[in-house]
Amino acid sequence: MTNHFESRSVGIIFAAVLALSVVGCSKQVDATGAAAPGTTVGTEIDDTVVTASVKSALLADPDVKSLDFKVETRKGEVQLSGFVENQAQIERATSIVHGVSGVKSIDNKLSLKVADTTVGNKVDDGIVTGRVKAALLADASIKSLDIGVVTRKGEVQLSGFVDNQEQIERAVQVARATEDVHSVSNEMTIKK
Repeated sequence: MTNHFESRSVGIIFAAVLALSVVGCSKQVDATGAAAPGTTVGTEIDDTVVTASVKSALLADPDVKSLDFKVETRKGEVQLSGFVENQAQIERATSIVHGVSGVKSIDNKLSLKVADTTVGNKVDDGIVTGRVKAALLADASIKSLDIGVVTRKGEVQLSGFVDNQEQIERAVQVARATEDVHSVSNEMTIKK
């Protein structure tokens, strides 16, 4: 029969080994064979908390339509992308994000909407977004889970943090080849 101290010690050791193996296994290699810039489990968790805090702050502000934003965080750098109504919303969103704890810098990739959308446009854009995401997932050379996709009237905006320039170029190429995509805006950034 094991005592409480012994089982607790085994649990702590198991958790430490598991955490170390996750960190060790998360090292990625890019197309050139060089190690991709990595993050630790702690940094990944911190980035997730920052992203959630930013989204929450944007949702809480009545002057910003936060549902049009895509928020990505890497090592404290927050990337905002999507489409907004006017420059004032861009400035307000940037101001809100600067006030969130854990934000080290902001990469503003927000674009202005050029015209009003209809319900039909929103449905069509949702279909196009789904097609682009599926095409990105189907391409093994692209880490598509790192790429955000937003569509407005057939204009696809790709954002997020990727490993290298080749992934950016391939993602843009795949998106352009997708049915009903009129244009592609590249707002992706290479991981540092």
